[in-house]
Amino acid sequence: MLGFLNFHKPQGISSHDCVGAVRRLLEVKKVGHGGTLDPLAEGVLPIAVGRATRLLPYLPEGKAYRAVIRFGIATTTDDLEGEVLAQQPADHLTVESVTAALSAFEGTIEQVPPAFSAIQVQGQRLYDLARKGKVVTPPARTVTIHTLVVHHWQPGDRPELTLDISCGPGTYIRSIARDLGDRVGTGATLAHLTRTRSGGFELADSLSLETVTARAEQGSLALVDPAAALSHLPAIALSADLACRWQQGQKFPPPEAIAPATPYRVIAANQERFLGIGQLEERDGEPILKAKMVFYHGSTEA
Repeated sequence: MLGFLNFHKPQGISSHDCVGAVRRLLEVKKVGHGGTLDPLAEGVLPIAVGRATRLLPYLPEGKAYRAVIRFGIATTTDDLEGEVLAQQPADHLTVESVTAALSAFEGTIEQVPPAFSAIQVQGQRLYDLARKGKVVTPPARTVTIHTLVVHHWQPGDRPELTLDISCGPGTYIRSIARDLGDRVGTGATLAHLTRTRSGGFELADSLSLETVTARAEQGSLALVDPAAALSHLPAIALSADLACRWQQGQKFPPPEAIAPATPYRVIAANQERFLGIGQLEERDGEPILKAKMVFYHGSTEA
């Protein structure tokens, strides 16, 4: 089996656990995921099966979330899993005042990841250091937040904001919750998180573990074809002769003008079969089509 699975990760288990479950269920050794979700989060977890694991870096980068942010509380992990650091009433907050503060988080910003995260510092994961009592402030990183849309406001002593977030890679939603709480002066933490889009896959089309299990047992589980999952990439078609040369690792001028530093879906023109990922490079001042990743090695004969 090879291809992608739009998996709906449930709350309470890690992304690694989901990969292990799919590996055992499908009896396939090579299984990987396209972006970690915290154990308390749920939603879209793109899973690649077989040789499709090599294509994970080429999935669309944009992600979207629905987050519930609770004000009046701050925790060590910036979500409800951590120890409470501070609490205070926040019933004076209004949706208008919180919405006004959101503008500071849109666009390209500097963000400090949570102290409990998978980021490595000097070869060690931050969450491992934090659990040992070593408080390390992770370096700030540049992230892009495309949109922040208020979905719901629940007033009260610990008011909650439900927020739809569209962002680029590397963004920590827990950090948005923490920093928003600091900005309005009450502290805040992430109470719930659902990833609604990742790697080009949408929540509405995602499959639960129960559904995947049932379909696998019935022999009706269909994986998403790599060509479909990578349809956002521009394509370049090669004749049968050039396709064979490209699959053998040979480099040659592209048959058509293509942009540099852009990954292309390479297909066999006679079959429209996906062959792999190619990219333009220069050799002696001449444009050359280089194989970044050869996915299919079969015949390309007419």
